[in-house]
Amino acid sequence: MKAIVSVIMGSTSDLPVMKKATDFLNEMQIPFEVNALSAHRTPEAVESFAKGAKERGIKVIIAAAGMAAHLPGVIAASTTLPVIGVPINSTLDGMDALLAIVQMPPGIPVATVGVNASLNAAILAVEMLALADDELAVRLATYKDNLKKKIEKANEDLKSLQYEYKTN
Repeated sequence: MKAIVSVIMGSTSDLPVMKKATDFLNEMQIPFEVNALSAHRTPEAVESFAKGAKERGIKVIIAAAGMAAHLPGVIAASTTLPVIGVPINSTLDGMDALLAIVQMPPGIPVATVGVNASLNAAILAVEMLALADDELAVRLATYKDNLKKKIEKANEDLKSLQYEYKTN
C-alpha cells in the first residue's frame, strides 16, 4: 500500500489537532503518511519532501502549522500538488497562522481551512481524490448523507424540549 495523501505537521504537538484528519482518511480507506517537518528547523528536508512527493505517488498534501505557519507555503512553493493548509491555534487564537497560510503570493496557492479544522482539510482532500475514484465518491457521499441525517435527528430531538413559550 502506497500513501496518496501526506499529512505534515510542524511539530508532533500538532498531532492532537491533526488526529481528526488522520481518523477521517482512515475511515475513507485512503492510504496516507504522517510526518513532522519544520519550515524553519528542517528547511532542506521540507524542500526534499515536497519535490519528491509526486514521484512517490502522493496526490494531495495536508500541511499543518501554527504561529508563523510557513510550512504549507514552503511546501506549495516546491510542488505542483495541491496543498491544504491547517492553521493551528498556538498563539493569537490561531489568527497569525491563518493569515500566514492564506495570504500566499500569486502562483503559490494553498487551500486553507479554518483554525484547527483538520477534519475539513481531510474532507477536502477526499473530495479532490473522489473526482477520479468512483468508489471513494460513494463513500464520501455516504459520509455526507450521514451528516444530514444527524442534523435531521437533532431537529427531531429538539421537538421534545418543553418550555412555556416554545412554539414548535
